[in-house]
Amino acid sequence: MAQLKTRENDASVDDYLAGVEARRRDECRAVHAMMQAATGENGRMWGTSIVGFGRYHYKYASGHEGDSFLTGYAPRKQALTVYVMPGFDPYPELMKRLGKYKTGRSCLYLRKLADVDEAALAELIQAGVDTMRERYGNASLSRQS
Repeated sequence: MAQLKTRENDASVDDYLAGVEARRRDECRAVHAMMQAATGENGRMWGTSIVGFGRYHYKYASGHEGDSFLTGYAPRKQALTVYVMPGFDPYPELMKRLGKYKTGRSCLYLRKLADVDEAALAELIQAGVDTMRERYGNASLSRQS
């Protein structure tokens, strides 16, 4: 079976963020603080461009299994991507309050952090982490916090 490219590693989050455009870096720092508060953990690099917080182990009925982060973010050119792993269907009221965004399955795309209600975003991140911990038991902490 092929190895996943997006795995937790020991690369420096600070070094990675230093290479991000200034406005996006400031947005990352704000989201980083929200995720750190939600998980009680420090961010770690997953792959080369995702900062993830916490971890959980999943196993599908197909037998495929692996590890992923509880929540995370990735500064992209077009948008800041925020990973809300349970998706967005469980949180309709928070989504109404959020503001301007687009979504994928578990990706929240923010063109600018200023376009959203940051309190609603922090609540959404916390709700996603809480749901993942309920779903996967007390999801284990990162290898190193």
